[in-house]
Amino acid sequence: MSDTSNKPRVKTIVMDADGIERSLTRIAHEILEKNKGAENIAIVGIVTRGDLLAKRLVEKIEEIEGVRVPLGRLDISFYRDDFASYVSPEVHATDILFDIDGMDIVLVDDVLYTGRTIRAALDALMDIGRPESVQLAVLIDRGHRQLPIRADFVGKNVPSAANENVRLFLEETDGKSEVEILQVEPGKRAGSAPLGGE
Repeated sequence: MSDTSNKPRVKTIVMDADGIERSLTRIAHEILEKNKGAENIAIVGIVTRGDLLAKRLVEKIEEIEGVRVPLGRLDISFYRDDFASYVSPEVHATDILFDIDGMDIVLVDDVLYTGRTIRAALDALMDIGRPESVQLAVLIDRGHRQLPIRADFVGKNVPSAANENVRLFLEETDGKSEVEILQVEPGKRAGSAPLGGE
């Protein structure tokens, strides 16, 4: 019999694949409405799953508006305020191959929690250029903010306890698409799911 005692326990699935797609379609429409079209916007996703959501949003905006907006991915590893506590942080590539100066940037992340990831992303973005504005789109807002950061576009508000993890899994990386609430293991902290699942 295999030992599953050290695996996080799934408490509930709060969004399935269809729910994720519907939320992204709505967010794409809201982005276009707020910005009066796609003329000056660019979508930048925070790795590791925000960039996958950003790609889907770009595709949806193209379906709606017939315009392919610039897409970028942002790695915030070295901008995190807990960077020093990581022995060997996993570093990904920042890939923004367009001038962000004067653009309306829509920053995309999977789960908005304390706000610290977004603060780091803003620092990283400002080191690249000076956008006209930065808007925030998240699939899930789970509350528990520690910084004064609020999303402009939210797929779903998911109230959660501090001892719970709200995690997005996507077909591209995990073989399934859903948002799960899991119990945080003793001694562990809430955070994103590792790529490829547990």
